[in-house]
Amino acid sequence: MIHFRTAALGIILLGACEPVAGNDGSTGPGMIRLTAERPEGAAPDTCWGKKTSPAIIETVEREVLLQPAQTSSDGLIQQPAVYQRESVQEIVKEREDTWFQVPCAAELTPEFVSSLQRALAARGVYPGPVTGEMSVRTLAAVRRFQRPDGFDSDILTVATARKLGLIAVERQPK
Repeated sequence: MIHFRTAALGIILLGACEPVAGNDGSTGPGMIRLTAERPEGAAPDTCWGKKTSPAIIETVEREVLLQPAQTSSDGLIQQPAVYQRESVQEIVKEREDTWFQVPCAAELTPEFVSSLQRALAARGVYPGPVTGEMSVRTLAAVRRFQRPDGFDSDILTVATARKLGLIAVERQPK
């Protein structure tokens, strides 16, 4: 089976969703990045990222009949069938995009980042000092914290910020 991998690309720097320096957002077989695009129905003042899982393509070997066997009237094979091998690539799973909401750049203040560092330190994934800067150490801790939930990226999601108690959880309508 052949798995095509998307090349690791840097995050696209975009207005309100501009990422912090050093945050490349690329991961394993797919790509995770910030984007100026929004999913359909998203509020205009929100920032988003997109995880793109690559298509999975298999190479299948087939034998194609070029000429059928020639038989005599009594059923004996006079000339055997002629086959040719061919390789065909088939898409087993289509490429898939998954959207996730991220805090906008304006929300990533030094106070917010300090709170993030303290919350990550309290959970044992951030060993560094509280600086209020989105450092390489902070980004690595974000990745370590999110990885067990299946999101292997140093891009902080709104879901993770809520899990850490940094962003209020929206109330569900009654």
